[in-house]
Amino acid sequence: MTTYQEWKQKAETLSLDGRAFIAGRRCAAASNETFRTLNPSTGKVLADIAKCEAKDVERAVVAARDAFDSGVWSRVTPAQRKTVLLRLAQLIEENADELALLEALEAGKPIGECLGLDIPESAACIRWHAEATDKRYDALSPSGPSVVSMITREPIGVVGAVLPWNFPALMLAWKIGPALSVGNSVIVKPAEQTSLSTLRIADLAFQAGVPAGVLNVVTGFGEGAGQAIGLHPDIDLVAFTGSTETGKRFLRYSADTNLKRVVLECGGKNPQIVLPDVANLDPVAENAVAAAFWNMGENCSAGSRILVPASKKAEMLQKVQAVLEGWKTGDPLDPDVKLGSLIEKPHYEKVLAHIEKAKAEGARLVCGGKATLGETGGWFVEPTIFDNVTPEMTIAREEVFGPLLCFIEYDDIEDAVRIANDTCYGLAASLWTDNVNHAHKIAARIRAGTVTVNCFGEGDLSTPFGGFKQSGFGGRDKSVYAHDQYCELKTTWLKLD
Repeated sequence: MTTYQEWKQKAETLSLDGRAFIAGRRCAAASNETFRTLNPSTGKVLADIAKCEAKDVERAVVAARDAFDSGVWSRVTPAQRKTVLLRLAQLIEENADELALLEALEAGKPIGECLGLDIPESAACIRWHAEATDKRYDALSPSGPSVVSMITREPIGVVGAVLPWNFPALMLAWKIGPALSVGNSVIVKPAEQTSLSTLRIADLAFQAGVPAGVLNVVTGFGEGAGQAIGLHPDIDLVAFTGSTETGKRFLRYSADTNLKRVVLECGGKNPQIVLPDVANLDPVAENAVAAAFWNMGENCSAGSRILVPASKKAEMLQKVQAVLEGWKTGDPLDPDVKLGSLIEKPHYEKVLAHIEKAKAEGARLVCGGKATLGETGGWFVEPTIFDNVTPEMTIAREEVFGPLLCFIEYDDIEDAVRIANDTCYGLAASLWTDNVNHAHKIAARIRAGTVTVNCFGEGDLSTPFGGFKQSGFGGRDKSVYAHDQYCELKTTWLKLD
């Protein structure tokens, strides 16, 4: 186990390259302009990043389209693509320390999570989709003996992948795993706050054998590189993970240009429902804390609303607080830390404003509620719990994306289901019950893309992930279902004599 001091020493000697990756090589932006990426746990500059704009997106699209049309990736055998992607997964694992450190420094994520979960899961995702590459079959239709009617999938072409800042490497893997598996070329725009691990993985992909132009990374801001991807007429699909507001922009960009396909995974205001029949609240409390505070609550599937009956609330509050006491807030490079910093100052201020508004609307502050560790120069907020929250309060309706959990009391099961579904979102939910009938019947009534029973999670790589309502649109991440959205479906009808 690498110590806190050892991680700090590694950080001091880390080489940081913020240039874009286009057509198989690192390069400056066409304008030669850069912007600074900051360490959110100190507020200090980490590196200068290429500020890509529309000209750079154009370069990337030309490289991606040329590579796609040449067939150097799109028309090789599935087994060949599989071999290269397996090499990439192996290289991610071999460079796990470096990638984990990049994410801890740039995203404020605890190093233990980066090294123990995010980077291994990123490699596992690439490997899973690699293994599926040569195992999917096309079909013949039952059209009779006078024809041969083939139903085949073809790669859609050039894919734009626009990533969030909360899980940089993992969300990259969720996009490029299936998109590359089926033969597309990809242009990635990481969030401006977290470019470094994406750029490094692009280096590793080229080293693994992904041909030049097949995987490109344009760094920059949403109003520059992101908008240019959304509006480009030669991009065939955009896959976006991030806020619902930004997701809607990509739908408008598509409508205003070439009707490119759009796949959105957006926000959530996810309920955790504890039924009265639960006898042992200890595992519920453990999972509830993880659901709400994992990754500082900067997680679209965070269980930020816990719905409890009056008979369980006092005990549940006590147990959740006891579990939370074991969650240390501090320097993300400390392996003992479970809560790092928030991503940037504007987001930090937004979270604190939500806390103040909750107080003003009548919610009772149970613990936390303040900024902390101000002496570091970073953006840390105490893990915060509110009680006496009503479904109409802002804190119960808007996605805070911070370390905050609100307790909402319900009257009966019908009331719990109503409150759970009373949101514009529908990404995830958790249900706790000792009754198998309740598990099946209530889970079926919750309007969310993923419902976990007696646990918190997002399934595994074999299960699709995405949302209902304003949490998602156009497809799913993970599983073989993700492959289909990066393909066109073709019918070839051969008339026989």
